[in-house]
Amino acid sequence: MKRIMEIGIDSFAAATPVKDTDNDPANAISNMHAMAELLERIEHADKVGLDVFGIGEHHRKEFLDSAPSLILAAAAARTKNIRLTSAVTVLSAADPVRVFQNFATLDLISQGRAEMVVGRGSFTEAFPLFGFSFQDYDALFSEKLGLLLNIRENEIVNWSGKFRPALNNQSIYPRPLQHPLPIWLGVGGTPESFIRAGALGLPLMVAVIGGETHRFRPLVDLYRQAGAKAGHTPEKIKVGLHSLGYVANSAEEAIADYYPGYAETFTRIGKERGWPPVTPSRFNAQNGPLGALLVGSPEELAAKILRHSAALGGISRFTFQMDNAALPHKKLMNSIELIGKRLAPLLE
Repeated sequence: MKRIMEIGIDSFAAATPVKDTDNDPANAISNMHAMAELLERIEHADKVGLDVFGIGEHHRKEFLDSAPSLILAAAAARTKNIRLTSAVTVLSAADPVRVFQNFATLDLISQGRAEMVVGRGSFTEAFPLFGFSFQDYDALFSEKLGLLLNIRENEIVNWSGKFRPALNNQSIYPRPLQHPLPIWLGVGGTPESFIRAGALGLPLMVAVIGGETHRFRPLVDLYRQAGAKAGHTPEKIKVGLHSLGYVANSAEEAIADYYPGYAETFTRIGKERGWPPVTPSRFNAQNGPLGALLVGSPEELAAKILRHSAALGGISRFTFQMDNAALPHKKLMNSIELIGKRLAPLLE
């Protein structure tokens, strides 16, 4: 029986430094093992029947995902069925030509299983790293998204813009196996982003990392209204949901495993962004019936995903982001097993 939505995992390829000195060889060896374990998790997700695995893009010390298409290509050689996507490609700070070439190549390697989710990213370090101004945040993304979609549709491209040299009768290769290559738009909480996705007829991936998921319904409605107004078919106008979560045999076990690392990570990030420190009461509120966190048993989380789907008017894909709590590889492997064998069948 076919599931009512796709189920998958997103990873930011967390690094595991063991020494304070940046260039210490022990750190490189530790990160080598972390990458090997990540590929093993993607392979395991494929074996237990998950639909999609996404790799994020960051340019920070604590993550190993600065080149997601390379990780996905390595995974493609070890998997057979699972779809492989970015989560997200930071398009504002990238060259759309290279982005398309990378994922078209991945599509050929994977025999038609490549996708990308493009967005503006939630961190800012990619902008100065690649010579862009954060003041051009939205203009960069809008222009580059238009070029990427132009390349997707046309083998020979004529295009000019503000932030990149013009393309005049320029052929762009390779072409992917899939036509069109699937491109989702990753969004946070700005109405303009939802409307843009609908007007362009792009599937929408909504990242909800806090608050109450049902509060995104008005924005999702804007997306669907913009899609209908632009004349796009319902098959194009679909919604995915990306949330932080972790699955264990029981809710008590899941919270005991997940909370310490989650609290440390988000308290640290909160210092950068002005968020309050994580406390047990704040965590419990986020993990309650309406909250964005999904930490618990397969059965209760399947029910929560269905509630979220109903609250948003139906979703087509749900992905767990669960490597943000410094969980060991063995526990992550077990969680993937539970998602594939106990949670996913409840969504059929």
